[in-house]
Amino acid sequence: MAKAFGFVGYGGPEQQEFLDRPTPVPGPGTLRIRVVAAGVNPADWKKRQGRFGTGAAPPVVMGSEAAGVVTAVGEDVRGFRTGDEVFGTAPDGAFAEEALLTARTTAHKPSTVGFAEAAALPVAAATAYDALDQLTALGLRPGHTLLVVGASGGVGTAAAQIARGRGVTVLGTAGEGSADHVRSLGATPVRYGAGVAERLRAVAPGGVDAVLDLVGGDAVREVADALRAPGRLVSTADPDTAAELGGAHVHRVGTAAPLAALAELVAAGTLDPHITARYPLERAAEAMAEVEGGHARGKLILEMSRP
Repeated sequence: MAKAFGFVGYGGPEQQEFLDRPTPVPGPGTLRIRVVAAGVNPADWKKRQGRFGTGAAPPVVMGSEAAGVVTAVGEDVRGFRTGDEVFGTAPDGAFAEEALLTARTTAHKPSTVGFAEAAALPVAAATAYDALDQLTALGLRPGHTLLVVGASGGVGTAAAQIARGRGVTVLGTAGEGSADHVRSLGATPVRYGAGVAERLRAVAPGGVDAVLDLVGGDAVREVADALRAPGRLVSTADPDTAAELGGAHVHRVGTAAPLAALAELVAAGTLDPHITARYPLERAAEAMAEVEGGHARGKLILEMSRP
């Protein structure tokens, strides 16, 4: 049996508890790891609340991204062997001593990148990477200006750094309390809320070349007129509003290639996952409460074992 943390019913934090589940057995397309670290994301509590549907029968192990050491591989899996240090997405939960990763979305961890840093990449950072590649295909180039709507969260934190590394000037909407964080990413903060369009014009009087929307709704509508190139807008949050404004929803690549590229950016010092807190698995409920309360800035990590 392996210790895990999850929920036993859909609803609030009272549904969370520690679980004992059989050691998972890798099947087609999966590999098993001894989990060293796992990332905590808003999607974890949203899944518990049933916002993504209630088709999965509880108990459900929480968490969707992890890094660790391979302990077994499915018979059809190639390119991985026992003892490899890897990171990727965990379809059956990551908040556990042992977990299964999807081989197609698992990458080898460079020796110069820590397990915690690697575990912080598969969800938010990979979403940012895919969205920026999509904008690049639409014509975003070095020297252009990108507006990130909602720059202070996990996806925005990664997107600002990745874009800056590609030679793009970044502006980011954020609350007043997050302005310093946005500046630390090499981006120019623009306070959201009433008057945001005027504040944006003050820092970008000629408009912006592309918009990456991480919020949706009125937050992106209010700044859409600043976009110089119609259609060069990608949203991770609101496909309907993106379409209304002539843009598109993010297309997730769903392979290990973005993960490998992100790990290289971390190794090179171009991307900092901004890990702000680390909790042992025994304190998983505290980590979830911090993320669910909206007070977390940067990335929270659960650490299950030593490498």
